Amino acid sequence: EMAPKKKVAPTPAAVRKAAAPAKQTNPLYEKRPKTFGLGGAPPPKTDLHRFVKWPKYVRLQRQKRVLSMRLKVPPTLNQFATKSLDKNAAETLFKLLLKYRPEDKAQKKERLAAEAEARAAGKEADKKKPIVVKYGINHITNLIESGKAQMVIIAHDVDPIELVVWLPALCKKMGVPYAIVKGKARLGAVVHQKTATALALTSVKNEDQREFAKLVDTFKAQFNNGPRMQWGGHILGPKSQHKLAKRERAIAAELAQRATVV
Repeated sequence: EMAPKKKVAPTPAAVRKAAAPAKQTNPLYEKRPKTFGLGGAPPPKTDLHRFVKWPKYVRLQRQKRVLSMRLKVPPTLNQFATKSLDKNAAETLFKLLLKYRPEDKAQKKERLAAEAEARAAGKEADKKKPIVVKYGINHITNLIESGKAQMVIIAHDVDPIELVVWLPALCKKMGVPYAIVKGKARLGAVVHQKTATALALTSVKNEDQREFAKLVDTFKAQFNNGPRMQWGGHILGPKSQHKLAKRERAIAAELAQRATVV
């Protein structure tokens, strides 16, 4: 049988601490503590951002972004993600492109009406071909292959990317200066479309030759004759990074232990 537990002697009265004086409470304010629980008071407002069930398209685009960071990305695809024209050069480029916008529907209607009037009056209509930005992937491919394109601008976010993934290699082979710029919608706005995969310039006016030559030099330095493309992606998540670091520390500790034994 277990021995009975010894009772500890109570603290002598002299040693006992004096009871803390009662805290004065204002009778006007009644203390009503809340009880948070089932059937109790509603819980305080907290950030529930983590627990939101996001729409499927949001989840998909987030998963796609994470996946593209985790997987190894081949150099051909990686150039579209990492190698785009800088902000200042892009601003200069778009200013130039806007000078050579193709005519929209209203302008075409006006031109045809003016031609009809001239014909009715027995005059010869002015049929001089304007210098404009070319668009449409098949058209641009023909211009590059025939050596007519003097500059090609490719969007970085074309989906599916296979539509333009071969275009930089073709431009390099044919010696056509090219650049990858941010935003297919931005390119589309130049040619009165929602989006455009690529644009091309075949020639420019004399007053823009100097600016055009500067852009061509920039494109050649950064893209055509730039550094070799590298593999991208393979950026691990925090958990994986910690796991690898822990494994490396364990290996280092084991090696150090072996060295001391020897």
